[in-house]
Amino acid sequence: MHLITCRLLAVLIICTGLLGCQRTTTAPDVAAASVLGGKSSFTNPVLNEDFPDPTVIKAADGYYYAYGTQTERKGKVLNIQVARSRDLVAWEHLGDALPQKPAWADTTQNFWAPHVSFHDGRYYLYYSAEPNIRKYPVKGKEVNGLCLAVATATSPAGPFVDSGQPMECGPSFVNIDPMSFDDPATGKRLLYWGSGFEPIKVRELAPNRTSFAPGSTATNLIKADTSKTTDSYQKLVEGAWVVMRDGWYYLFYSGDNCCGPKAHYAVLVARSRSATGPFETLAQATGRPNSAVLVRNNQWLAPGHNSVITDAAGHDWIAYHAINTQKTAAGSPAGSGGRVMLLDRLEYQDGWPRVAANGTPSAGAVPVPATNTTPAAK
Repeated sequence: MHLITCRLLAVLIICTGLLGCQRTTTAPDVAAASVLGGKSSFTNPVLNEDFPDPTVIKAADGYYYAYGTQTERKGKVLNIQVARSRDLVAWEHLGDALPQKPAWADTTQNFWAPHVSFHDGRYYLYYSAEPNIRKYPVKGKEVNGLCLAVATATSPAGPFVDSGQPMECGPSFVNIDPMSFDDPATGKRLLYWGSGFEPIKVRELAPNRTSFAPGSTATNLIKADTSKTTDSYQKLVEGAWVVMRDGWYYLFYSGDNCCGPKAHYAVLVARSRSATGPFETLAQATGRPNSAVLVRNNQWLAPGHNSVITDAAGHDWIAYHAINTQKTAAGSPAGSGGRVMLLDRLEYQDGWPRVAANGTPSAGAVPVPATNTTPAAK
């Protein structure tokens, strides 16, 4: 998710941004290295620069890859950021995974919230961007909002090439934050997405994974809170991420305002016995309206838009962004504080996930994730 202020402006006018975008030609550099020399612990953040909405996957080459929303880095605008790591802690920034803007979005500066999956030798990058309505009138009319899109590559680092047309367009920032998931129970290819004060939804993908299945329709899963409750995290819901554990489908999502001095954001969760719902939220299960998996603490503001990655020992870890209240991150937009990438251990108790650090970003040393060369964390 991009800055909420930019999103709201997008309803009225197309947000402006930084001009120009070229694939970086500089050598990759290690942007954060908290665990070196065989250390058994790390401290957050694991990537200490602007890297919003992180998706983390394990690729066939043995590396973990992280993908993030558009930013400016070393004077260059990166459409979709990509970094890699051997251990989930020391990250090497690789530059732009989508260096060539698609023709339908060649004037936009808003490339948001990527998700990457791997199938049959190809990597699929799902993301959102604004259409260039002067060159590409979507469905014959102007669209004052963002579109879902997909690009493919044979390498997890890219370069990814767009499919040629958006998957779904609509008003405002409703069609953002995609996450693809293959349901092991049914074999169906699914895409979750949603924001813009509308529900998080799911729809079946076609076998080519670049369009929706013919005849399929979207199913609403998690609705935004339309009440006047001022402190509700569910006033806006977005950033879906689905994992399956012990017969449960867990739908992680984030809520409310991601960014800026009034940021109020957290990671929430719901569960179901079916990938397409109905889902029961943690708040419904506990009877506490603001029940969350991850909330702020004194140092880290607005933690959210997470992904979940499993280490070599089978432990789940939650990767997410947060704003350091004590320091502005490199590359962050002015006044935003920057959304850097953090990592914490997930545990499951009584059928629900929780962050091991008492439901807030960890403040001290954390045992490193297990890799092929490191032991399991205790």
